[in-house]
Amino acid sequence: MKVGFIGLGNVGAKLAGSILRNGFDLTVRDLDSSTMEDFSRAGAALAESPQELAESCDVIITCLPSPAVSASVMEDENGILAGLSEGKVWVEMSTTDEQEVLRLGKRVQAIGGFAADCPVSGGCHRASTGNIAIFAGCDRDVFDRIFPLLSAMGRQLLHTGQLGSASILKVVTNYLATANLVSICEALATTKATGLDLTTAYEAIRISSGNSFVHETEGQVILNGSRDINFTMDLVLKDISLFQEVADRGQVPLELSPLLINIFQDAQDRYGSREWSPNVIRRLEDATGLVIQAPGFPPEMLDGEPEVPGKEIVVIRN
Repeated sequence: MKVGFIGLGNVGAKLAGSILRNGFDLTVRDLDSSTMEDFSRAGAALAESPQELAESCDVIITCLPSPAVSASVMEDENGILAGLSEGKVWVEMSTTDEQEVLRLGKRVQAIGGFAADCPVSGGCHRASTGNIAIFAGCDRDVFDRIFPLLSAMGRQLLHTGQLGSASILKVVTNYLATANLVSICEALATTKATGLDLTTAYEAIRISSGNSFVHETEGQVILNGSRDINFTMDLVLKDISLFQEVADRGQVPLELSPLLINIFQDAQDRYGSREWSPNVIRRLEDATGLVIQAPGFPPEMLDGEPEVPGKEIVVIRN
């Protein structure tokens, strides 16, 4: 299986690294020439354009920052669709819009190819070790075909249904993570204002019903002060806005989601679009004069679990 990977950003480079580390024949494409050179030195082939990559590979993966960028890479004059041919598989690993995945998927299928949306969840630290979770929206036979590739990138693999289903679930989970992040910021700031020890507060939350994946990971880099999770304000805004669009299409009158969008829009306006997303807590630090930090916490999230081949998570229905 010859694999092509387009988009070597914070997440994409780590996923592509797992593919290469696990022995796949890999060709890469990115606008950052230095990143391309790094992959070349590690053994990957380089493509001059998305079209060239699609012509030479059996499976073409995109992992890009927005639906608009994905559409451009697919549809431009030298894009993927220009090099795609019958039997090839396009795997969209970006966090993107379900409607756009379906639209582009139809163009892939019209050529005789196959499409799957396979976004990831679990943080950049788990992407780098091949232990991230992957959702897969596609026909079952397509899932089975790309399973060896997915299992090299992720530990928990969930076939979510037809094309587009994974993209919906991805923005659902990112919305929940954002709600967790904002509530953790408020909890830590309020705890600090009472004079309680924040290290003790972290442990109290961790062992209680208030715990979450976000608390155990992002909570640590918040308290360290680095706030570095390799994920930025603009990406959070993109993701939660995509979730709001899904709700709007379903005519669901959400209340919390618009508030989260406003909070992150304000944080982006204050601190910049490329500021680390946990620094949304600075809004509370600025308002109160408090410093929400404690000693002994790590500056970045690291995955200490050993890399293991991915396994399918089977949904049991009664």
